[in-house]
Amino acid sequence: MFGYLMRLTGNYQLASDIMQESFARYLEHYGPQTQNVSLLFTIARNLVWDNTRKKTNNKEIENNIEDVTFNPEEQLLVRESYRNVLSAMQKLKKSQRDLLALTVSSDLSYREIANILGISEANVKVKVHRARILLKELLQTGDD
Repeated sequence: MFGYLMRLTGNYQLASDIMQESFARYLEHYGPQTQNVSLLFTIARNLVWDNTRKKTNNKEIENNIEDVTFNPEEQLLVRESYRNVLSAMQKLKKSQRDLLALTVSSDLSYREIANILGISEANVKVKVHRARILLKELLQTGDD
């Protein structure tokens, strides 16, 4: 869930806050007995959209990435790669960014993603493929 939110928002703190709010809303409305991962991701996605609508002028990516390696050179390379990917993802359309984030960050099947987004499974596959191609082009050209 956190990885999905990080890819959508590009902001560590915002992703943490939205993840916490998503679980709180899920538990408040559906209780701990219900276990519906698709519903939880839908709540999180809607919270991201709500936040985006409120802050349409804020498109800056914050670099509050926690260090996980001890090699300074490797840390620098990982951070730079991560920033490049996040920056390129921010250049995608919102729907493409959302779809890629769901695909990469969750253990959801294409069918479950299709249910979350309200589109067909075949459409999910096509859109994921196209979004990956566009992201790859953005990363290769360095257009960020």
